[in-house]
Amino acid sequence: MSTKLSLKLPNSKNCFACGMENKHGLKLSIYANEDGRVTCAYTIPKHFEGYPGIAHGGIVAALLDEVISRVYMVADHNRFMYTAKLTSRFRKHVPVEQPLHMTAAFIKDRGRMAEARAQIFAQDGELLAEGEALLIALPIEDMTTADLQELGWRVYPD
Repeated sequence: MSTKLSLKLPNSKNCFACGMENKHGLKLSIYANEDGRVTCAYTIPKHFEGYPGIAHGGIVAALLDEVISRVYMVADHNRFMYTAKLTSRFRKHVPVEQPLHMTAAFIKDRGRMAEARAQIFAQDGELLAEGEALLIALPIEDMTTADLQELGWRVYPD
């Protein structure tokens, strides 16, 4: 698994997962690797726990969903995909307040539809959760330059 980061991908301003101006959001920073995978390091804050010390499953699914949807943005930063189906597998409890590493890779690209998978690892490399998704491309004609500006779609500095 390559961990060399080569390119930070754009974020929006208000998305729950990647919105840098959403005060209630995750504010994920996702990077494209040279091998076509995407990676993300994140520590889930305590206010997203379900049981004490354990992340709420919905937050874990949101993390998987976001990194999966970014795989097809590596080659085209404006290729927006939405999730039609997400299958997640929780192998271990995902902790809050501990560094996590996520990675995602493409499975199959069929143009309008695509498939990808993601994994969440603990700091020691143990696999905690994984998911696969069927993604549908948002037609480019549905997004205008004005929409992208309203979305705040750009690379935000670290």
